Amino acid sequence: MQFINPSLLLPDSIKALSHSYIHAQPYPHVVIDNFLTSDMATRLHDNFPTYDIFNKKYQGYNEYKAEGSNFEDFHPAFTELKNMVSSPQFCQWISQITQIESLFVTNDALGTGLHQGKKGSFLDIHIDFSMHHLQNVYRRLNLLIFFNPGWQEEWQGHTELWNHDMTQCVQKVLPSFNRALLFQTTGKSYHGYGKISPPEHITRKSFYSYFYTTTHGDQNSTYNDTIFTARPEESKAKKFTTKVKEAAKNFVKKTLKKSNIKF
Repeated sequence: MQFINPSLLLPDSIKALSHSYIHAQPYPHVVIDNFLTSDMATRLHDNFPTYDIFNKKYQGYNEYKAEGSNFEDFHPAFTELKNMVSSPQFCQWISQITQIESLFVTNDALGTGLHQGKKGSFLDIHIDFSMHHLQNVYRRLNLLIFFNPGWQEEWQGHTELWNHDMTQCVQKVLPSFNRALLFQTTGKSYHGYGKISPPEHITRKSFYSYFYTTTHGDQNSTYNDTIFTARPEESKAKKFTTKVKEAAKNFVKKTLKKSNIKF
């Protein structure tokens, strides 16, 4: 826990964070500024890997970004952060905030990693996969930590939190430097970000961690992959294409999982 802002570990801070998380709309979440110690946040920003180092590049119909869990290619500071958020002490702290017991992080790409987006990057609104398809444990929370000093409102890239029937964006979180966003993942926790427009030399940078439990709590106990959906204002063509594509993708992945075929 040595890299967390010490003030966030105080009992009164935990109580305040928990209250904010539980009562947030459109679903439980909390935004935490100055999340890491300033030295650690600066160290991570200054050594954030270049776009080409990331081992996954997504340039599809519903997303354009890079993702990497190849920590062996990153500066050691990122392994230090990964180890901290995966520790029992950190998971217990997250449990105190969210009131979700027995949380843990898997030691793979579905546990921790980095995201980065160039100018034009976007991630359409979606719900996340419900289960780790290999370990059969249930995804309960997302933690995002942003590393974007001086990020401007007009560059867009806010993480959008939408209501359950996808009729309204209720919250927009600017990806500011050393800001964390912790939110619940269920079959109705719609989120994403629109196309970004920073200067060519600036990218949208973040660290992610996904938290699991061995029981599903009050969420769906069956497997679904990530499911994208179009915004209300988008064209009929995009709505139709996204719906058909996502239905086909999920049918295939559910079939593979039922057949115990790795994917």
